[in-house]
Amino acid sequence: MTPIRATDPYDWTAILQLIRQEFAFMEGRIDPPSSMLTLTAEAIAVQARTGEVWVTGTPPVACMILTAKPQALYLGKLAVAEAQQGKGLARALVETAATRARAMGLRVLELQTRIELVENHAAFRAMGFTVAGRSSHPGYDRVTTLTFQRAV
Repeated sequence: MTPIRATDPYDWTAILQLIRQEFAFMEGRIDPPSSMLTLTAEAIAVQARTGEVWVTGTPPVACMILTAKPQALYLGKLAVAEAQQGKGLARALVETAATRARAMGLRVLELQTRIELVENHAAFRAMGFTVAGRSSHPGYDRVTTLTFQRAV
C-alpha cells in the first residue's frame, strides 16, 4: 500500500481513531500522559492544511503528521494498526517523509518518543534514526522524551 496525502474533504475522525487505538498501549506506561488524549479530528484537519497528513489505506491503517521546522521535517503521530504491523507500512511512511523533506530543502527528519517506549526506540533505530537529544516535560526533573533524527 502506498501512502497518500490526506486533504479536505477527508474523514479526519478515522485518523483520530487510528491514533487513539494505536497509542492506547501507552496509557499507564508513560508519564506525563500522551498529547494524543487532547488531539481532535479538527486539529488533524488543521494540521493537514498547515502541514501535511499522510495515510495508508481506506479507511486508514497507518498515518503520520508532518510539520516543517527551520532545520528539520518533524514526523509526529506515526501510527500503524496492530493487524498491519510488520508489513513495512511505518517504513513506507518514513520514506515518504524523507522524500517530502528533500522536496522542502530540509536535510533531517526528526521525531520524539517517550523514554519508556523502548520498543519504539528500537524500531526507529532500525529505520536509521539516532538519538539527537533528551528533554523533560515542564514540571519533571527527569528525562521524559528522546529526540531522534535521521539525515535524508
